[in-house]
Amino acid sequence: MIGKLYGRWMTRWETALTTRDENRVVRPMEWGFEWLDDFIGVAGLRGVVERAERDGIAAEDAMVAVNEAIIHNSEAFFGYERPSDFRLEERAPLLFPTNVRPETLRRDAHLKRLMAEEKLRKARFLRFTSPVRTPYPENDLVNARWYPAPQERMRGKPRQAMIVMPQWNADAFSHNILCSLFNRFGIAALRLSKPFHDIRRPAEIERSDYAVSSNIGRTIGAGRQAVVDVRCCLDWLESQGYEQFGILGTSLGSCYAFIASAHDARLRVNAFNHASMAFGDVVWTGQSTRHIRTAFAQAGMTPERIYRLYSAISPVSYMDRFAEHPKKVLVVHARYDLTFLPEYSEEVLASFAKRGVEFVSKVLPCGHYTTGEFPYKFIDGWYIGSFVYTAFRDLAREKAQTAASRAEAEKPEMAER
Repeated sequence: MIGKLYGRWMTRWETALTTRDENRVVRPMEWGFEWLDDFIGVAGLRGVVERAERDGIAAEDAMVAVNEAIIHNSEAFFGYERPSDFRLEERAPLLFPTNVRPETLRRDAHLKRLMAEEKLRKARFLRFTSPVRTPYPENDLVNARWYPAPQERMRGKPRQAMIVMPQWNADAFSHNILCSLFNRFGIAALRLSKPFHDIRRPAEIERSDYAVSSNIGRTIGAGRQAVVDVRCCLDWLESQGYEQFGILGTSLGSCYAFIASAHDARLRVNAFNHASMAFGDVVWTGQSTRHIRTAFAQAGMTPERIYRLYSAISPVSYMDRFAEHPKKVLVVHARYDLTFLPEYSEEVLASFAKRGVEFVSKVLPCGHYTTGEFPYKFIDGWYIGSFVYTAFRDLAREKAQTAASRAEAEKPEMAER
Protein backbone atom coordinates (compact mmCIF):
# COMPACT_ATOMS: atom_id res chain seq x y z
CA MET A 1 0.00 0.00 0.00
CA ILE A 2 2.74 2.44 1.01
CA GLY A 3 4.71 1.46 -2.11
CA LYS A 4 1.77 2.26 -4.38
CA LEU A 5 1.18 5.61 -2.69
CA TYR A 6 4.87 6.47 -3.04
CA GLY A 7 4.81 5.45 -6.70
CA ARG A 8 1.81 7.65 -7.44
CA TRP A 9 3.39 10.57 -5.59
CA MET A 10 6.64 10.14 -7.50
CA THR A 11 4.80 9.94 -10.84
CA ARG A 12 2.96 13.20 -10.07
CA TRP A 13 6.22 14.91 -9.08
CA GLU A 14 8.06 13.61 -12.14
CA THR A 15 5.22 14.74 -14.43
CA ALA A 16 5.21 18.19 -12.87
CA LEU A 17 8.94 18.57 -13.48
CA THR A 18 8.73 17.43 -17.10
CA THR A 19 5.85 19.75 -17.95
CA ARG A 20 6.99 23.01 -16.32
CA ASP A 21 9.01 24.18 -19.34
CA GLU A 22 6.74 25.88 -21.86
CA ASN A 23 9.31 26.65 -24.55
CA ARG A 24 9.32 23.23 -26.22
CA VAL A 25 8.56 23.64 -29.93
CA VAL A 26 6.79 21.14 -32.20
CA ARG A 27 8.63 21.26 -35.52
CA PRO A 28 7.54 19.33 -38.63
CA MET A 29 9.27 16.06 -39.40
CA GLU A 30 12.21 16.32 -41.82
CA TRP A 31 14.48 13.66 -43.28
CA GLY A 32 17.62 15.77 -43.08
CA PHE A 33 19.76 13.83 -45.57
CA GLU A 34 21.96 16.92 -46.04
CA TRP A 35 23.32 16.52 -42.48
CA LEU A 36 24.86 13.17 -43.49
CA ASP A 37 25.89 14.12 -47.00
CA ASP A 38 29.58 13.25 -46.72
CA PHE A 39 28.91 9.75 -45.43
CA ILE A 40 26.14 9.17 -47.97
CA GLY A 41 28.72 9.75 -50.70
CA VAL A 42 31.31 7.48 -49.09
CA ALA A 43 28.71 4.73 -48.62
CA GLY A 44 27.68 4.86 -52.26
CA LEU A 45 24.12 5.89 -51.43
CA ARG A 46 24.03 9.15 -53.36
CA GLY A 47 21.74 7.75 -56.07
CA VAL A 48 19.36 6.21 -53.52
CA VAL A 49 19.04 9.54 -51.68
CA GLU A 50 18.62 11.56 -54.88
CA ARG A 51 15.75 9.30 -55.94
CA ALA A 52 14.21 9.69 -52.48
CA GLU A 53 14.34 13.47 -52.79
CA ARG A 54 12.29 13.21 -56.01
CA ASP A 55 9.95 10.57 -54.61
CA GLY A 56 8.84 11.24 -51.01
CA ILE A 57 7.54 7.70 -50.60
CA ALA A 58 11.07 6.33 -51.06
CA ALA A 59 12.58 8.69 -48.49
CA GLU A 60 11.97 6.45 -45.51
CA ASP A 61 13.57 3.44 -47.19
CA ALA A 62 16.54 5.62 -48.12
CA MET A 63 17.02 6.83 -44.53
CA VAL A 64 16.78 3.26 -43.24
CA ALA A 65 19.45 2.31 -45.79
CA VAL A 66 21.64 5.15 -44.52
CA ASN A 67 21.22 3.93 -40.93
CA GLU A 68 22.15 0.39 -41.92
CA ALA A 69 25.21 1.63 -43.79
CA ILE A 70 26.32 3.64 -40.76
CA ILE A 71 26.01 0.59 -38.49
CA HIS A 72 27.95 -1.62 -40.89
CA ASN A 73 30.63 1.04 -41.42
CA SER A 74 30.54 2.70 -38.01
CA GLU A 75 34.35 2.88 -37.75
CA ALA A 76 34.30 5.22 -40.74
CA PHE A 77 31.21 7.15 -39.62
CA PHE A 78 32.62 7.83 -36.15
CA GLY A 79 36.18 8.15 -37.46
CA TYR A 80 37.96 11.51 -37.68
CA GLU A 81 41.14 13.44 -38.34
CA ARG A 82 42.81 14.62 -35.14
CA PRO A 83 42.28 18.39 -34.66
CA SER A 84 45.36 20.61 -34.92
CA ASP A 85 44.03 23.59 -32.97
CA PHE A 86 43.68 22.36 -29.37
CA ARG A 87 43.99 25.27 -26.96
CA LEU A 88 43.02 26.30 -23.43
CA GLU A 89 40.91 29.42 -23.11
CA GLU A 90 40.14 31.41 -19.95
CA ARG A 91 36.78 33.11 -19.60
CA ALA A 92 34.05 33.78 -17.08
CA PRO A 93 31.69 30.77 -16.87
CA LEU A 94 28.10 31.66 -17.75
CA LEU A 95 24.91 29.60 -17.40
CA PHE A 96 23.50 29.42 -20.96
CA PRO A 97 20.03 28.36 -19.71
CA THR A 98 17.56 26.43 -21.86
CA ASN A 99 14.43 27.18 -19.87
CA VAL A 100 12.66 30.45 -19.12
CA ARG A 101 11.72 29.83 -15.50
CA PRO A 102 11.97 33.04 -13.41
CA GLU A 103 14.53 31.56 -11.01
CA THR A 104 16.74 30.46 -13.91
CA LEU A 105 16.59 33.85 -15.60
CA ARG A 106 17.45 35.58 -12.31
CA ARG A 107 20.50 33.38 -11.86
CA ASP A 108 21.59 33.99 -15.44
CA ALA A 109 21.22 37.76 -15.03
CA HIS A 110 23.19 37.65 -11.76
CA LEU A 111 26.11 35.82 -13.38
CA LYS A 112 26.16 38.25 -16.31
CA ARG A 113 26.17 41.18 -13.92
CA LEU A 114 29.11 39.71 -12.00
CA MET A 115 30.96 39.16 -15.28
CA ALA A 116 30.34 42.77 -16.34
CA GLU A 117 31.71 43.94 -12.98
CA GLU A 118 34.71 41.59 -13.39
CA LYS A 119 33.77 39.80 -10.17
CA LEU A 120 33.25 36.37 -11.72
CA ARG A 121 36.24 34.07 -11.36
CA LYS A 122 37.46 32.82 -14.73
CA ALA A 123 37.58 29.13 -15.63
CA ARG A 124 39.64 27.23 -18.18
CA PHE A 125 38.07 25.60 -21.22
CA LEU A 126 39.51 23.27 -23.83
CA ARG A 127 38.56 24.55 -27.29
CA PHE A 128 39.14 23.01 -30.72
CA THR A 129 37.38 22.71 -34.05
CA SER A 130 35.23 19.61 -34.32
CA PRO A 131 36.18 17.31 -37.23
CA VAL A 132 32.43 17.00 -37.90
CA ARG A 133 31.13 20.23 -39.42
CA THR A 134 27.63 21.71 -39.42
CA PRO A 135 26.16 24.94 -40.84
CA TYR A 136 26.72 26.55 -37.40
CA PRO A 137 30.29 27.76 -36.68
CA GLU A 138 29.50 28.28 -32.98
CA ASN A 139 28.46 24.64 -32.69
CA ASP A 140 31.60 23.42 -34.43
CA LEU A 141 33.90 25.06 -31.89
CA VAL A 142 34.05 22.37 -29.20
CA ASN A 143 33.93 23.48 -25.58
CA ALA A 144 35.01 21.44 -22.54
CA ARG A 145 35.54 22.96 -19.10
CA TRP A 146 38.86 21.75 -17.71
CA TYR A 147 39.16 20.46 -14.16
CA PRO A 148 42.77 19.37 -13.59
CA ALA A 149 43.28 17.37 -10.40
CA PRO A 150 45.62 18.77 -7.72
CA GLN A 151 49.14 17.45 -8.18
CA GLU A 152 49.36 16.12 -4.62
CA ARG A 153 46.31 13.91 -5.20
CA MET A 154 47.77 12.43 -8.40
CA ARG A 155 51.05 11.22 -6.90
CA GLY A 156 51.89 7.54 -6.90
CA LYS A 157 49.42 6.46 -9.57
CA PRO A 158 48.79 6.74 -13.33
CA ARG A 159 47.42 10.05 -14.59
CA GLN A 160 43.68 9.48 -14.85
CA ALA A 161 40.86 11.54 -16.40
CA MET A 162 37.10 11.49 -16.85
CA ILE A 163 35.04 13.00 -19.65
CA VAL A 164 31.66 14.18 -18.37
CA MET A 165 28.59 14.58 -20.61
CA PRO A 166 25.41 15.88 -18.91
CA GLN A 167 21.81 15.44 -19.96
CA TRP A 168 19.93 16.91 -22.92
CA ASN A 169 19.25 20.64 -22.48
CA ALA A 170 21.71 20.86 -19.59
CA ASP A 171 22.95 24.34 -18.77
CA ALA A 172 26.69 25.00 -18.59
CA PHE A 173 26.88 24.36 -14.82
CA SER A 174 25.23 20.94 -14.84
CA HIS A 175 27.51 18.15 -13.51
CA ASN A 176 30.32 20.56 -12.64
CA ILE A 177 30.15 19.44 -9.01
CA LEU A 178 30.87 15.87 -10.11
CA CYS A 179 34.02 17.10 -11.84
CA SER A 180 35.14 18.70 -8.58
CA LEU A 181 34.38 15.42 -6.81
CA PHE A 182 36.56 13.48 -9.24
CA ASN A 183 39.36 16.00 -8.58
CA ARG A 184 39.25 15.02 -4.89
CA PHE A 185 40.11 11.48 -5.98
CA GLY A 186 43.08 12.71 -8.00
CA ILE A 187 41.16 12.31 -11.28
CA ALA A 188 41.08 15.14 -13.81
CA ALA A 189 37.85 15.92 -15.67
CA LEU A 190 36.71 17.50 -18.92
CA ARG A 191 33.09 18.58 -18.76
CA LEU A 192 32.14 18.45 -22.45
CA SER A 193 29.42 20.67 -23.91
CA LYS A 194 27.42 18.43 -26.24
CA PRO A 195 26.62 19.60 -29.77
CA PHE A 196 24.09 22.46 -29.83
CA HIS A 197 24.41 22.93 -26.04
CA ASP A 198 25.30 25.99 -23.92
CA ILE A 199 27.98 28.09 -25.67
CA ARG A 200 27.64 25.90 -28.80
CA ARG A 201 23.89 26.56 -29.13
CA PRO A 202 22.87 28.62 -32.19
CA ALA A 203 21.22 31.94 -31.32
CA GLU A 204 18.08 30.99 -33.24
CA ILE A 205 16.96 28.41 -30.63
CA GLU A 206 16.19 28.76 -26.91
CA ARG A 207 16.66 25.08 -26.10
CA SER A 208 19.16 22.53 -27.39
CA ASP A 209 16.53 21.29 -29.82
CA TYR A 210 18.85 20.55 -32.70
CA ALA A 211 20.57 17.76 -30.72
CA VAL A 212 17.34 15.73 -30.60
CA SER A 213 14.49 16.60 -32.92
CA SER A 214 12.10 15.38 -35.58
CA ASN A 215 14.81 16.10 -38.16
CA ILE A 216 16.23 12.58 -38.48
CA GLY A 217 19.51 13.38 -40.22
CA ARG A 218 20.34 16.31 -37.95
CA THR A 219 19.77 14.18 -34.84
CA ILE A 220 22.02 11.41 -36.17
CA GLY A 221 24.62 14.00 -37.19
CA ALA A 222 24.60 15.51 -33.69
CA GLY A 223 25.25 12.05 -32.23
CA ARG A 224 28.12 11.55 -34.64
CA GLN A 225 29.65 14.89 -33.71
CA ALA A 226 29.32 14.16 -29.98
CA VAL A 227 31.10 10.82 -30.30
CA VAL A 228 33.91 12.28 -32.40
CA ASP A 229 34.33 15.20 -29.98
CA VAL A 230 34.74 12.74 -27.09
CA ARG A 231 37.47 10.89 -28.96
CA CYS A 232 39.24 14.16 -29.74
CA CYS A 233 39.16 15.05 -26.03
CA LEU A 234 40.92 11.74 -25.35
CA ASP A 235 43.59 12.69 -27.88
CA TRP A 236 44.22 15.98 -26.05
CA LEU A 237 44.33 14.27 -22.66
CA GLU A 238 46.89 11.78 -24.00
CA SER A 239 49.00 14.67 -25.28
CA GLN A 240 48.97 16.03 -21.72
CA GLY A 241 50.33 12.77 -20.33
CA TYR A 242 47.12 11.12 -19.13
CA GLU A 243 47.07 7.33 -19.33
CA GLN A 244 43.74 5.95 -18.05
CA PHE A 245 40.35 7.26 -19.09
CA GLY A 246 36.69 7.07 -18.22
CA ILE A 247 33.42 8.67 -19.21
CA LEU A 248 30.23 9.66 -17.42
CA GLY A 249 27.10 10.22 -19.46
CA THR A 250 23.65 11.17 -18.20
CA SER A 251 20.50 10.57 -20.26
CA LEU A 252 21.33 11.72 -23.82
CA GLY A 253 24.93 11.99 -22.65
CA SER A 254 24.73 8.33 -21.66
CA CYS A 255 23.81 7.34 -25.22
CA TYR A 256 26.68 9.37 -26.66
CA ALA A 257 29.09 8.01 -24.03
CA PHE A 258 28.17 4.41 -24.82
CA ILE A 259 28.73 4.77 -28.55
CA ALA A 260 32.01 6.60 -27.96
CA SER A 261 33.20 3.82 -25.66
CA ALA A 262 32.11 1.16 -28.15
CA HIS A 263 34.38 2.78 -30.72
CA ASP A 264 37.30 3.72 -28.47
CA ALA A 265 39.02 1.11 -26.31
CA ARG A 266 40.74 3.86 -24.30
CA LEU A 267 37.52 4.41 -22.33
CA ARG A 268 37.91 1.78 -19.62
CA VAL A 269 35.67 3.31 -16.92
CA ASN A 270 32.05 3.87 -18.00
CA ALA A 271 29.27 5.37 -15.87
CA PHE A 272 25.88 5.44 -17.59
CA ASN A 273 23.41 7.54 -15.61
CA HIS A 274 20.07 6.41 -17.14
CA ALA A 275 20.38 4.08 -20.12
CA SER A 276 18.33 2.62 -22.94
CA MET A 277 18.98 0.23 -25.80
CA ALA A 278 17.19 2.20 -28.53
CA PHE A 279 17.17 5.93 -29.23
CA GLY A 280 13.80 5.68 -30.98
CA ASP A 281 12.15 4.00 -27.98
CA VAL A 282 13.00 6.95 -25.75
CA VAL A 283 11.93 9.51 -28.33
CA TRP A 284 8.55 7.81 -28.76
CA THR A 285 7.71 7.05 -25.11
CA GLY A 286 9.60 9.67 -23.08
CA GLN A 287 7.81 12.53 -21.38
CA SER A 288 10.59 14.98 -22.24
CA THR A 289 10.32 14.21 -25.97
CA ARG A 290 6.53 14.37 -26.24
CA HIS A 291 6.78 17.38 -28.60
CA ILE A 292 8.95 15.32 -30.97
CA ARG A 293 6.54 12.41 -30.82
CA THR A 294 3.75 14.84 -31.71
CA ALA A 295 5.62 15.82 -34.87
CA PHE A 296 6.16 12.19 -35.82
CA ALA A 297 2.55 11.27 -35.08
CA GLN A 298 1.38 14.15 -37.28
CA ALA A 299 3.51 12.66 -40.07
CA GLY A 300 1.85 9.26 -39.58
CA MET A 301 4.93 7.53 -38.14
CA THR A 302 4.86 4.55 -35.77
CA PRO A 303 7.27 3.52 -32.96
CA GLU A 304 8.59 0.60 -35.03
CA ARG A 305 9.50 2.91 -37.89
CA ILE A 306 11.12 5.49 -35.60
CA TYR A 307 13.17 2.68 -34.02
CA ARG A 308 14.72 1.87 -37.42
CA LEU A 309 15.24 5.52 -38.39
CA TYR A 310 17.33 6.20 -35.28
CA SER A 311 19.12 2.84 -35.18
CA ALA A 312 22.47 4.38 -36.18
CA ILE A 313 22.68 6.18 -32.82
CA SER A 314 21.14 3.41 -30.71
CA PRO A 315 23.36 1.51 -28.24
CA VAL A 316 21.73 -1.77 -29.30
CA SER A 317 23.48 -1.46 -32.65
CA TYR A 318 26.94 -1.45 -31.04
CA MET A 319 26.56 -3.84 -28.10
CA ASP A 320 28.88 -6.47 -29.56
CA ARG A 321 31.52 -3.87 -30.36
CA PHE A 322 31.25 -2.46 -26.82
CA ALA A 323 31.81 -5.91 -25.31
CA GLU A 324 34.97 -6.58 -27.34
CA HIS A 325 37.25 -4.73 -24.92
CA PRO A 326 37.45 -5.00 -21.11
CA LYS A 327 35.57 -2.19 -19.40
CA LYS A 328 34.31 -1.34 -15.95
CA VAL A 329 30.67 -0.26 -16.18
CA LEU A 330 28.09 1.36 -13.91
CA VAL A 331 24.43 1.61 -14.93
CA VAL A 332 22.18 3.77 -12.78
CA HIS A 333 18.48 3.77 -13.58
CA ALA A 334 15.37 5.06 -11.85
CA ARG A 335 12.45 2.92 -10.77
CA TYR A 336 9.85 5.60 -11.65
CA ASP A 337 11.52 7.00 -14.78
CA LEU A 338 9.00 8.36 -17.28
CA THR A 339 11.65 9.40 -19.81
CA PHE A 340 13.91 6.33 -19.95
CA LEU A 341 11.37 3.69 -18.99
CA PRO A 342 12.79 1.18 -16.44
CA GLU A 343 12.28 -1.76 -18.80
CA TYR A 344 14.64 -0.12 -21.30
CA SER A 345 17.41 0.09 -18.69
CA GLU A 346 16.75 -3.50 -17.69
CA GLU A 347 17.25 -4.51 -21.33
CA VAL A 348 20.68 -2.86 -21.22
CA LEU A 349 21.61 -4.83 -18.09
CA ALA A 350 20.41 -8.09 -19.64
CA SER A 351 22.42 -7.38 -22.79
CA PHE A 352 25.57 -6.71 -20.74
CA ALA A 353 25.06 -9.92 -18.75
CA LYS A 354 24.57 -11.93 -21.93
CA ARG A 355 27.86 -10.65 -23.35
CA GLY A 356 29.88 -11.03 -20.16
CA VAL A 357 30.39 -7.30 -19.62
CA GLU A 358 31.56 -6.48 -16.08
CA PHE A 359 28.96 -4.08 -14.66
CA VAL A 360 27.45 -2.66 -11.48
CA SER A 361 23.72 -1.89 -11.36
CA LYS A 362 22.18 0.72 -9.07
CA VAL A 363 18.48 1.65 -8.91
CA LEU A 364 17.25 5.02 -7.68
CA PRO A 365 13.84 5.25 -5.93
CA CYS A 366 12.81 8.21 -8.09
CA GLY A 367 12.31 9.24 -11.71
CA HIS A 368 14.39 10.83 -14.47
CA TYR A 369 14.00 14.49 -13.56
CA THR A 370 13.69 13.85 -9.84
CA THR A 371 17.20 12.39 -9.96
CA GLY A 372 18.31 16.01 -9.84
CA GLU A 373 16.24 16.78 -6.74
CA PHE A 374 17.00 16.35 -3.03
CA PRO A 375 17.77 13.75 -1.72
CA TYR A 376 18.10 11.65 -4.87
CA LYS A 377 20.87 13.73 -6.43
CA PHE A 378 23.09 12.92 -3.46
CA ILE A 379 22.32 9.21 -3.70
CA ASP A 380 23.11 9.33 -7.42
CA GLY A 381 26.31 11.25 -6.75
CA TRP A 382 27.37 8.65 -4.18
CA TYR A 383 26.78 5.81 -6.62
CA ILE A 384 28.75 7.55 -9.38
CA GLY A 385 31.55 8.85 -7.19
CA SER A 386 32.19 5.59 -5.35
CA PHE A 387 32.16 3.61 -8.61
CA VAL A 388 34.56 5.95 -10.40
CA TYR A 389 36.94 6.00 -7.42
CA THR A 390 36.94 2.19 -7.12
CA ALA A 391 37.22 1.55 -10.86
CA PHE A 392 40.22 3.84 -11.30
CA ARG A 393 41.84 2.47 -8.14
CA ASP A 394 41.55 -1.03 -9.60
CA LEU A 395 42.96 0.11 -12.94
CA ALA A 396 45.95 1.63 -11.17
CA ARG A 397 46.53 -1.63 -9.28
CA GLU A 398 46.25 -3.64 -12.49
CA LYS A 399 48.89 -1.46 -14.11
CA ALA A 400 51.21 -1.81 -11.11
CA GLN A 401 50.78 -5.58 -11.07
CA THR A 402 51.44 -5.83 -14.81
CA ALA A 403 54.59 -3.76 -14.44
CA ALA A 404 55.77 -5.90 -11.51
CA SER A 405 55.12 -9.13 -13.43
CA ARG A 406 57.00 -7.80 -16.45
CA ALA A 407 59.94 -6.78 -14.28
CA GLU A 408 59.99 -10.22 -12.62
CA ALA A 409 59.94 -11.97 -16.01
CA GLU A 410 62.86 -9.85 -17.21
CA LYS A 411 65.10 -10.77 -14.23
CA PRO A 412 66.29 -14.17 -15.59
CA GLU A 413 67.01 -12.57 -18.93
CA MET A 414 69.07 -9.83 -17.29
CA ALA A 415 70.92 -12.43 -15.16
CA GLU A 416 71.87 -14.43 -18.25
CA ARG A 417 73.34 -11.35 -19.82
